Amino acid sequence: MNTPIYDFVKTYANKNKSRFHMPGHKGSSLLGPECLDITEIDGADVLSEAKGIIGESEKNATSIFGSAHTFYTTQGSTTAICAMLALVESEKPRPLIWAARNVHKAFVHAVALLDFDVEFIMPEDFASIIKCEISPPQLYKKLENANKMPDAIYITSPDYLGNMQDIKGIAEVCKSFNIPLLVDNAHGAYLKFLPESLHPLDEGATVCCDSAHKTLPVLTGGAYLHIAKNAPQSYVDNARQKLALFSSTSPSYLTLQSLDLCNAYLSDNFKTELLDCIKKITLIKKELTEKGFVLSGDEPLKIVIHASKSGYTGKELAAALKEHEIEIEFCDNDFLALMCTPQNSKADFERLQKAFSGISAKAPLEQRTLSMSEPERICSVRKAVFAKQESVAIKKAKGRICASLTVSCPPAVPIAICGERITTEHIELFEHYGIETVEVTK
Repeated sequence: MNTPIYDFVKTYANKNKSRFHMPGHKGSSLLGPECLDITEIDGADVLSEAKGIIGESEKNATSIFGSAHTFYTTQGSTTAICAMLALVESEKPRPLIWAARNVHKAFVHAVALLDFDVEFIMPEDFASIIKCEISPPQLYKKLENANKMPDAIYITSPDYLGNMQDIKGIAEVCKSFNIPLLVDNAHGAYLKFLPESLHPLDEGATVCCDSAHKTLPVLTGGAYLHIAKNAPQSYVDNARQKLALFSSTSPSYLTLQSLDLCNAYLSDNFKTELLDCIKKITLIKKELTEKGFVLSGDEPLKIVIHASKSGYTGKELAAALKEHEIEIEFCDNDFLALMCTPQNSKADFERLQKAFSGISAKAPLEQRTLSMSEPERICSVRKAVFAKQESVAIKKAKGRICASLTVSCPPAVPIAICGERITTEHIELFEHYGIETVEVTK
C-alpha cells in the first residue's frame, strides 16, 4: 500500500530546501524528527480539505477499515468525539443524547460546547465508575418507555478496564428505533484485525472514533473518525467540516505521517503479529489466574487485575511492577490495567512474567460497598460549565451543583457530571478515588 504523506515529506526533506515557512525550527535537529515536521506547503495538502496526499491516505484507511469514509485527526479521539456528536441530526433546537454513564470527560466537554441535552443510562450492576454495562434488553425497555426519544445513543467500548459492550445487540435495538449508534472505540482500533472483527463498524455502529495511537504504532494524537456505510450520507458530507470546528489549523505532519505509514503496516503482516501477541497475553493471564489473581474484562490486548479481590490495591501492584522497570497504564484502589500491543517485545513480556513470579494473590481486601443512583440534573451541562464557580472540599459539597469535572486522565471518567446535584453517593465515590475538592456553581 502506498504512503503518499510520508513519501512527499521525505522527498521534501531530502531536497534540503531553504524553509521560509513554519515551523520555526526550519528542520534543524534539536529533538530529532524536525526535518520531517512541516506545515501546509505547496503539495502537502490541507487536513481540513484533504484533496491531495492526505485525502489519498485517508482513502487507504477507508479501504482498510471498510467504512464509508475514515477521517484523520491529529488531536486524538477528543476531537473525533466532538465531531461525532456534532453530526447528530435533529429537528429540535437542542438534540438529546442517551449515553452510558462511563463516558470520557471529552464527551461532557463536547456536550457543553454544543449545548446538547444528555440523559445517562445507568448500569444495572455498579462496580466502578469506569464500567457501565448496558444490555440490549435494558436499552430496548428504556426506549419503549421513553417520554422523549433520543437523537442518538452513545456508548464507550472497550472501557479502561477492558470491558466490551454487546455492540451488535445494542446496534440492533438502535436500528429497530431508527436511532444512530455512536461508539467511543478509543481503545479498540485493533479490533478490526482480529480473526473475526469486533470493530464497532462491523458490529453495527453508525459512527465511531478510534485512538490509533493507543493500540497501533501511531504517534500520540493520531486518531480516526469512521463513518459507517449505512450512515446517513450527510455524515460523510459534513464530517470534515465538523472536525475542523474543533481542530487546530496546524495539524501535526509527524502524526499524519505515522497514520499514513500505519496503513501500510496494517495491510501487511499486522494480523499475524496481533494474533501472536494475544497468545502471549493469554498465557500470562493463565499464569496469573493460576496464582490466584482475579482478572477483569474481556478485551484481548489488556491485562486487567481486580487488585482488591486479589489482596492488593492497584497502586500496590503498580509499585511492585515499577521495581522491575515496568510502567503500567492505569491503577486505582481496585484495579490495575496493563495495555499491550505487538510492539511490546519478547523481553517486555518476559520481564512481566518475572515480576509476577515473586507476587502471589492474597485474601481479598475488605470491599467497601459503593453505589451510584441516577443523579438529579439541575441545569444543562453547558450552563454549569460556563457558570461562575468555586472550589469546595468534598465533605462540604453535598447539595451543591457540579460545575467542572474533577477527574484525572486516565481514566477521565467523571463521578459527578456538570449540572448535577452532588449527593452522598458522589461524595463517597470522590473519597474512594482520592479526590478532595470539587468545582461547584456559585
